[in-house]
Amino acid sequence: MKNGLIKSASFFAVFSLIALSGYSQKPDEENWTKDKATQWMMSGIWENGLQKKAHSSVDPQEFAEQYHKSKAVWDNAFLFLNRKDLDTLSPGTYPIDGKNVYAIVSLYVPKEFEQSKWESHRKYIDLQYVIRGKEKIGVAPVAQAKVTEAYQEAKDVAHYETTGKYYIAEPGTFFLFFPQEAHRPGIKADDNTVVRKLVIKISVAN
Repeated sequence: MKNGLIKSASFFAVFSLIALSGYSQKPDEENWTKDKATQWMMSGIWENGLQKKAHSSVDPQEFAEQYHKSKAVWDNAFLFLNRKDLDTLSPGTYPIDGKNVYAIVSLYVPKEFEQSKWESHRKYIDLQYVIRGKEKIGVAPVAQAKVTEAYQEAKDVAHYETTGKYYIAEPGTFFLFFPQEAHRPGIKADDNTVVRKLVIKISVAN
């Protein structure tokens, strides 16, 4: 009887350790520190053969949190981004996964700086990728921006005045813009360069 109690106690202790160990992993996946998220992003484990690279401006914490909340949605987005026929797709909207994720292909001449606007979205994260050509894109925190056009739910957009950092968007590197990030895309980088661009709209996971 005594041996039976000892065995039962031992089994319970081992089971408790396993359960606690499994439980402790869940908060790690949900609470991403900057260092941990950066390591995850740099590891490339999320790429699954993706040939394009994330731009250095991408927020690793937001990326890690959103990716792990809806991995299948992001994987579908990256599968589309990795298509070999992006350069021949006609301008238009391409369904990927219902309202969760869809793609827009555009062909245009980038605007003069003064004609461009700061914008942000609440329902969707923007994955922006220049397939062909070159343009300048600005990035700034929404929290430091002055609203010039209030958020329109139907269009999922608000506009701002602010200052930010500007980067050159070229083939091979994609940008991610989360709801707390204002962005100013489509700015002319070269004279009369026609840009073919892919924007993948990825629904925000709460």
